[in-house]
Amino acid sequence: MRRAGLLLGAMLLTLNACAFSRGTLGEEIKTDTVNSIKKGVTTRADVLAQLGAPDRLLQLNGRDLFQYYRYDAKVGSLLLILINFSRVSVKSDDLFVIINRDGIVEDVIASKRTENLEFRFWPFGD
Repeated sequence: MRRAGLLLGAMLLTLNACAFSRGTLGEEIKTDTVNSIKKGVTTRADVLAQLGAPDRLLQLNGRDLFQYYRYDAKVGSLLLILINFSRVSVKSDDLFVIINRDGIVEDVIASKRTENLEFRFWPFGD
């Protein structure tokens, strides 16, 4: 009976595991494409030809706001029998193109933050 208990205890100790996952949402926003969009020159049709339909479209005081995004997530998990710990890191690349009533690009706002997104395994603080 004692041997069975030790065997069961050893089996339970080996049932823990680690897991690493990664996911992305949206298409990559290339720096060259962003740089080719010129304020006061590029048209709505040019933006749509280069980037396709926006992920989000808003109306702002008669102007169109096209939002393009890409999200990157990384998850590290420690899976135990009774308790599981996970740490999720999410960053996004965003591109906002504001188009005036005449169909000309008025402003371009871009950020690229998904580079160097790292797995962070320890779930408690940095």
